[in-house]
Amino acid sequence: MNSSKIHQIVLASNNLGKIREIQALLPSYSIIPQSEFIQSEAEETGVTFVENALLKARHAAQHCHLPVLADDSGLVVDALSGAPGIFSARYAGIGASDQDNVNKLLVALNGVALEERTARFICVMVLIEHATDPVPVIAQGIWEGRILFHPTGSNGFGYDPVFWVSDHNCASAELSAEVKNSLSHRGQALRQLAVLLGDKSMMVRTKL
Repeated sequence: MNSSKIHQIVLASNNLGKIREIQALLPSYSIIPQSEFIQSEAEETGVTFVENALLKARHAAQHCHLPVLADDSGLVVDALSGAPGIFSARYAGIGASDQDNVNKLLVALNGVALEERTARFICVMVLIEHATDPVPVIAQGIWEGRILFHPTGSNGFGYDPVFWVSDHNCASAELSAEVKNSLSHRGQALRQLAVLLGDKSMMVRTKL
């Protein structure tokens, strides 16, 4: 192992928003989307965030010879019994846009009072060195908030325009990338991952 050089890590996702966020949080590494190695997506047949993250990681790792980082994240809304949950990215159907998903969420919450619109973003992140790695490193982040009645802000992606961050009195989509990364579920998971790897500078260990 040698952490003195810049390494490449494959991200088991083609989501440009996720790639930008993770690259910003791991500036010493080149984050490569899995599309450079494989065009197909993993079948997310798991029933938990952990299961789906591992499915994504192992699927990508079968087609590359680099460490693979994968996350499964989503929005859990109390008034909807935890929906959209693991189906957050496809809440409005396969291939749904962010706007489609947000619109469906707002319709589902129609008539629900603000104090009852509690929700949280959850991110489970896994890092494996190869497809059959028996000891994946697993980290989790949780970001509490509420769901707004209308979208606001133009930063971020996904449900950010309707996710209210009470400490900053604004929507997630109104936060700067730097502030969002310091608060978000994904930022929390990455920092926890770095600690689990034994390197608080966020330099993950990889084989050369």
